[in-house]
Amino acid sequence: MPEVLKAPLVVEFPFTRSLGPVQSAFLTGLRERVVLGVRASDGRVLVPPVEYDPVTAEEIRDLVEVAPTGTVTTWAWNHAPRRGQPLTTPFAWALVRLDGADTALLHALDAPGPDAVHTGMRVRIRWAEERTGAITDIACFEPHDGEPPQLTGATGEFEDPVTGIVAAARLDYTYSPGRAQTAYINALGGRRTVGERCPSCRKVYVPPRGACPTCGVATDEQVEVGPRGTVTTFCIVNIKAKNLDIEVPYVYAHIALDGAGLALHGRIGGIPYDEVRMGLRVEPVWTEGARYPDHYRPTGEPDADYDTYRELL
Repeated sequence: MPEVLKAPLVVEFPFTRSLGPVQSAFLTGLRERVVLGVRASDGRVLVPPVEYDPVTAEEIRDLVEVAPTGTVTTWAWNHAPRRGQPLTTPFAWALVRLDGADTALLHALDAPGPDAVHTGMRVRIRWAEERTGAITDIACFEPHDGEPPQLTGATGEFEDPVTGIVAAARLDYTYSPGRAQTAYINALGGRRTVGERCPSCRKVYVPPRGACPTCGVATDEQVEVGPRGTVTTFCIVNIKAKNLDIEVPYVYAHIALDGAGLALHGRIGGIPYDEVRMGLRVEPVWTEGARYPDHYRPTGEPDADYDTYRELL
């Protein structure tokens, strides 16, 4: 059996969100070295603050300042920090109940080793040197034996409040397409398209999935399809993607390759975007060294009859 492919994959994007009045005050407070919680209907002070009461579900805005000192309620040692974590040396993830709060805040605790950390230990916030109005304005917690400092009297009213944040979402993992799609990818390297036929319903799935999604049975009979096919449906793209060197507008379509029982995605080229239509007959266009078609272009054949592809819409 051929070796199953695998490769590192990174999914990354900036996640932008606006802030309500409570979260805005909390993050702006961190920028000013102030920690704010919110008082719930049962009298508890919640840190980090929430915008809706966990008991009544009503909106709450009663902001309360709490101290930058607190007590560790539980913790776990991180022997090998990863990219993007608060510290580059081993540290503890700790839940810290700040003085004046009734709930705990999760953050990093800088300590020389796990033997130096214990539930009930006293800690304080170590503020970041540069603060922008984000949870990272708390660089970490550190051990502290002194008394809580005097509160500032902040009420949540600040100049130039933070109204939105951008968080970089990223996922690093190793992806393996599995046996069926490994064969599909290897065939594309030879400018061939192969699917797998279901032994029950006899549909040919491209790309293959290793099992029939309709019948639920394993598939292993390889079937070469195409290379020509039919546009079953399509959309016109008018927004340019940052990582694609393609001028807009362009057409992205579902294409049912000849012999396939499932339509796949492909870009349509070699024809004005407003002349693309359902039933258009197309063929792949390869570029030198590519492992998949760059786009599909019209073959010049008459359009396919609707009844030949209606089940593939």
